Amino acid sequence: MNTISTYFETTSLFINRVVYYSLFSAAALFIISYFFPPVFTIAVLLIVCTIIALLTDVVLLYSKKKGIKAKRIIENRLSNGDENKVRINLHNSYGFDIKCTVIDELPFQFQERNWNKKANLSRDSSTVIEYLLRPLERGEYHFGTINIYVYSPLGFVTRRYVFDEERTVHVYPSYQQMRKYQLLATAHRLQDAGVKRIRQLGHSLEFEQIKEYVRGDDYRTINWKATARRGDLMVNNFTDERSQEIYCVINKGRIMKMPFEGLSLLDYAINASLVVSNVALMRQDKAGLITFAENLDTFLPADKRPGQLNLILENLYKQTTHYLEQDFEKLFSVIRNRITQRSLVVLFTNFESLETLQRDLPALKRIAHYHLLLVVFFENTELKRLLETRVKTTEDIYIKTIAEKYKHEKRLMEKELHKNGILAVLTTPQQLTINVINKYLELKNKQSI
Repeated sequence: MNTISTYFETTSLFINRVVYYSLFSAAALFIISYFFPPVFTIAVLLIVCTIIALLTDVVLLYSKKKGIKAKRIIENRLSNGDENKVRINLHNSYGFDIKCTVIDELPFQFQERNWNKKANLSRDSSTVIEYLLRPLERGEYHFGTINIYVYSPLGFVTRRYVFDEERTVHVYPSYQQMRKYQLLATAHRLQDAGVKRIRQLGHSLEFEQIKEYVRGDDYRTINWKATARRGDLMVNNFTDERSQEIYCVINKGRIMKMPFEGLSLLDYAINASLVVSNVALMRQDKAGLITFAENLDTFLPADKRPGQLNLILENLYKQTTHYLEQDFEKLFSVIRNRITQRSLVVLFTNFESLETLQRDLPALKRIAHYHLLLVVFFENTELKRLLETRVKTTEDIYIKTIAEKYKHEKRLMEKELHKNGILAVLTTPQQLTINVINKYLELKNKQSI
């Protein structure tokens, strides 16, 4: 039986178990017929019927050279940490209804070994199988072939089709998240995503034009010299300050390897940096990028030219975590020598303890002396779960006490940064993007940059 199965497998034809059961039953009846001769006729009829049904199914399945067609539809690149839609288009060219099983060879990064989908197709009809993939790391993902197993009308045999749909796609930082905020900003609906509406304080110092007064304009902006020349009330029109430099600085040290819901803190920082850079460019500011660990890895000068966002995306795509400690002294040296204009520096990092912060604080204070420094670090969400757990044993009391200590220490870190004149945002990974955008818009409206 194994030899027969191996032969049919190489020819893409599989005999289902019902045929083997029928043949085994017939063999058993042949043995019984030695003792009960009338059973011999039943055994012969069973074998004949099985063979006829088997041949009929084989003929039906192989009546067409290409009885079914399949094609995978997928984007050229996938968005890291988001649900990406994949479609498989199927078309039945047989003259009868079929049932089939579709097995798509997914990239090894998903660790899906039992992925399959069932489909029923009427004769000469098409259908679409849709499924979602959520990659958790950036890089190349290789999709293999599509295997489709078509069942015969009687269910005796199965034919395998193999479609060469091998393809390599690249997983980039979360551009879906970036598009989401871009669309909301265009439609003036950023509040739907959690971005706060912040009242602008005072006037910006950037003069735009002199225009005629219309009802509702601020009397304090009247330009009396222009009014005297024209004979009509003229007012000065101001606009938000533009072309301010915004740098997203990402720490790639060992501490950023910590995972949360499948993604590392580095990937959360990368996704947030892409969105913040896009928001800055939409507000006519210049966006730049710095990544570092024990040494400087990437320095992309702030700019607002049309291709700047693509440059940021390509640089973020290739970032990987280093397993050495970060060097903030080298970071200060790079920022001091290469960034000449006062800028908003958004530093994505994390601190293991208050002692770690105290060690890095002198370099952070020097950066804050020349630029507006915003330190973004992460709250451990697992501590919240531990704190909400009901205490039952002495061990639970110790665990809960330690969790309270770490949570309190994070708050002390935030206060320590504020005490030294450094802006700080303590956030959960889920709320990282929203909180950083809110802080950026708040600083812009307060004209702090």
